[in-house]
Amino acid sequence: MFDIRAIRDNPEPFIRAWNRRKAGLGDESVAKILELDAKWRAATSAKQEAESARNANSKLIGQAKAKKDETEAARLMSLVADAKTTIETAGEEEEKARKALDDVLMGLPNLPLDEVPEGTDEHGNIEKGRWGEPKRINDPKDHADLGEALKGQGGFSLMDFEAAARMSGARFVALHGQMARLERALANFMLDIQTTEHGYQETSVPLLVRDQALVGTGQLPKFEEDLFSVDASKAMYEHYHSSRMLLENDNQLFEEFSQYAADSVPAELRARIDAHKRALNLLRQSLQSKEEQINTRYLIPTSEVPLTNLVREQILEASQLPLRFTAHTPCFRSEAGSAGRDTRGMIRQHQFYKVELVSIVANEEEGLKELDRMTACAEEVLKRLELPFRRMLLCTGDMGAGARKTYDLEVWLPSQNTYREISSCSYCGDFQARRMDARYRPEPKAKTEFVHTLNGSGLAVGRTLVAVLENYQNTDGSITVPKALVPYMGGVEVIK
Repeated sequence: MFDIRAIRDNPEPFIRAWNRRKAGLGDESVAKILELDAKWRAATSAKQEAESARNANSKLIGQAKAKKDETEAARLMSLVADAKTTIETAGEEEEKARKALDDVLMGLPNLPLDEVPEGTDEHGNIEKGRWGEPKRINDPKDHADLGEALKGQGGFSLMDFEAAARMSGARFVALHGQMARLERALANFMLDIQTTEHGYQETSVPLLVRDQALVGTGQLPKFEEDLFSVDASKAMYEHYHSSRMLLENDNQLFEEFSQYAADSVPAELRARIDAHKRALNLLRQSLQSKEEQINTRYLIPTSEVPLTNLVREQILEASQLPLRFTAHTPCFRSEAGSAGRDTRGMIRQHQFYKVELVSIVANEEEGLKELDRMTACAEEVLKRLELPFRRMLLCTGDMGAGARKTYDLEVWLPSQNTYREISSCSYCGDFQARRMDARYRPEPKAKTEFVHTLNGSGLAVGRTLVAVLENYQNTDGSITVPKALVPYMGGVEVIK
């Protein structure tokens, strides 16, 4: 989260930074933080003083009784009782204030760097450069029209929204034939560039994560409505059912055992007893992991979550940094705040594929250099596909909550006659590391420091597919395969 001591000692930079995010956010938030911090420290101090008084008077009680001074002993016992009441009351106030303080801190966005332009939405973003010239296409078709018109085996559309909707609802698609292969080709092409040329380590990660992982990267608690959760009630039922059966077997087995003297247990029953002991040990382990079983899991909204959490609760050595990871995974988002936006086609879906880039570095200086490097790595994919794009520096109001500085790459879409986001590369500072307790040691025996994290798309596969279809469309409805992808398509040069 944030260093409460830094806010307490010098609140002005925090007020100023959060006000740049949203007018009044810094003033309101810091006032609340300082109020709750004062309550928490007062309750902590009261509890500690009461504990000291209890301990001191408890020792004096023994001395008073040794002197047979019952009056003094009774007085001291009354003081100890009062101290215990204070400890309990102050402890409850301390816990309540700490929780409220953590809730406020957890819900606040990261502090934007001074170089980030101020603005309330995308209109405040600043274009930093362009690459490529948009192709002149007469009456360009939308990617959905192009994909649906192309037919594959059995007459199915290569881009089938209707079939997907029948089984899953809106914002899903089924790809067939060469369209599915093109999607796979794009992902493999991106991974090959990032791993063989840019030094990212390919990683296969879990698609289901616990809430702690999402808290670590900043999606929780503030953005829970954007996530898909998996109910663990079935796992709970199976766990308790198996536990009950084992306990019933336990009773039956020991009833049989009681019929025999300890030195005359038949070998068959002894084997059953040994087996049951092993079963009880498994049950014991299962009971210990009960909390683990009933916790809700979430489908990852991006592989940034598991990739960044690889360093969770770790202390790295300086020689290990920088770390660079990449993964190709499906991503799942509810798009809760996107009602009415991009409802047609593949621009904004509940399930999509993305090649993610994550870097772990030591400090801000290295982090800002890495941001430029990461953005260039994403740009290289677009350049080799010969897709026109521009780089945008996001303003404070359009930047993600966990970022301190962000570059968006926007690709040209002929059907919309505009640029649309295809990659977002962000420097997060130590914002995520504090939430994950991810540290490194600058040198042997030195005090540990929080690492700095970055993440970016290298690229969003579905949106890249959209860009390829629209920019490489032909008048007859066919799609020319970009030269860089022909080897990944088995030599296919045109999809028709």
